[in-house]
Amino acid sequence: MSTFEIAVLATYALTLVALSAFGLHRVFLSWLYKKHEDDVPVAPAMKHHPKVTIQLPVYNERAVIGRLIDATCAMDWPSQDLEIQVLDDSTDATTQLAQDRVRHWCGQGINIVHIHREVRTGFKAGALEAGAAQATGDFLAVFDADFVPTPDFLRRTLPHFSDPNVGMVQTRWGHINEEQNLLTRLSSTLLDGHFVVEHTARSRSGRFFNFNGTAGIWRRKCVVAAGGWQHDTVTEDLDLSYRAQLAGWRFVFLQDAVVPAELPADMRAFKSQQHRWCKGTIQTATKLLGPILRSPLPAKVKREAAVHMLCNSCYPLVLLMAVLMPWTIAIREDGGLAELLLLDLPVFAMATLSVAIFYNHAHRVAYPDWRRRLWRIPAVMALGIGMSVNQTGALASGLFSRDVTFIRTPKAGDAGQAAYTLPGGWTPWVELTIAAYYAASIIWTAQHGHWASLPFMCLFFLGFAYVGIHSLAPAPEPRTS
Repeated sequence: MSTFEIAVLATYALTLVALSAFGLHRVFLSWLYKKHEDDVPVAPAMKHHPKVTIQLPVYNERAVIGRLIDATCAMDWPSQDLEIQVLDDSTDATTQLAQDRVRHWCGQGINIVHIHREVRTGFKAGALEAGAAQATGDFLAVFDADFVPTPDFLRRTLPHFSDPNVGMVQTRWGHINEEQNLLTRLSSTLLDGHFVVEHTARSRSGRFFNFNGTAGIWRRKCVVAAGGWQHDTVTEDLDLSYRAQLAGWRFVFLQDAVVPAELPADMRAFKSQQHRWCKGTIQTATKLLGPILRSPLPAKVKREAAVHMLCNSCYPLVLLMAVLMPWTIAIREDGGLAELLLLDLPVFAMATLSVAIFYNHAHRVAYPDWRRRLWRIPAVMALGIGMSVNQTGALASGLFSRDVTFIRTPKAGDAGQAAYTLPGGWTPWVELTIAAYYAASIIWTAQHGHWASLPFMCLFFLGFAYVGIHSLAPAPEPRTS
């Protein structure tokens, strides 16, 4: 066996071990959730109504701006203690639509203002910071354009601020259009795992977790004390979250308080969203992981913060494994080591079983019909594999580029199709090339009788093919009903 072949096998083995470690962390979070399952946050009844400012940062959201403003103005809170800011950076018809709805609700006695910036300095973070400078509330709630806040949001969240050390309360995201298509079903599963298991486990066990940019509420003093909204990353929410908790503020996650939101229904929008989250997370890690690890925080907090901020490094590992797997099968076949292919099975089983445990746990907690959702778990694995090209690019951009342009995710609203489209980019061609590579590899593997490897290879083929094809496909026609 040549030096090159040994290097390929060694790299492949190390990649499998590293991915298994990420998988085991998912099992750890599931165990941590079970351990703290009964530690539900409880808050005393409110003795008075504090002044609240609700901030609605929007940029070119004509499909959903009316829905957002109308839902927010239906908030169950005394009008004298509520202020609503429409923080509008739009350059299209969204501005006129927003102004019309603001005038309507002002006529109904709602304290709502429209703040339009001609220059989009700092993107969303800049809009929130500009709004905070004019806000009158002691608490700042934030809702993105794709959310439909429920009337009881403030009554469910504000009591938790009776503890003066609580700086932020985050609620769980619901899914307005979960059943729209396969992508929305799978992305809802991904989000349920993040919120139901990750957030609950971290928050109830005393570890850091993050504000998700929307459907949460901040104590204004906390935002100021942590240094305010900064725009040197594209995940200003994660950045402020870690700075605030590093400064000693405590966060609360309310698993049972759900705010409905619209999921990206086409692959380009989904990839744009995931790219921003991945890029911003590694930018925040570059900025804050050092101070966190040097701080006097407990070791469990430091470890979980490191894993959280570096978790996207699994994507280049998945991509590397995708390239190497067919090679390793061929090398072991030619070297008379075909029986060693069976050694892959325990590692693959560990990685896939851990993902299954994690997402099945989220489904069991959140949905009575969780058995009906079991089929989504292998499909989510395939989607994650297919997204590895996009996310590896995002990780590289976050590490090696200073670009912090905020690319927002297009929303569809009631039309069923986003009013704005995104370019497909270069990633679909790479994804389809890898899918073709796997199609040929599957045929070769079947011809040589390596049946144990086929299920995993098929998972890789389906993942890259699905993501690549749907990234090139035109957006679906809008609904007319």
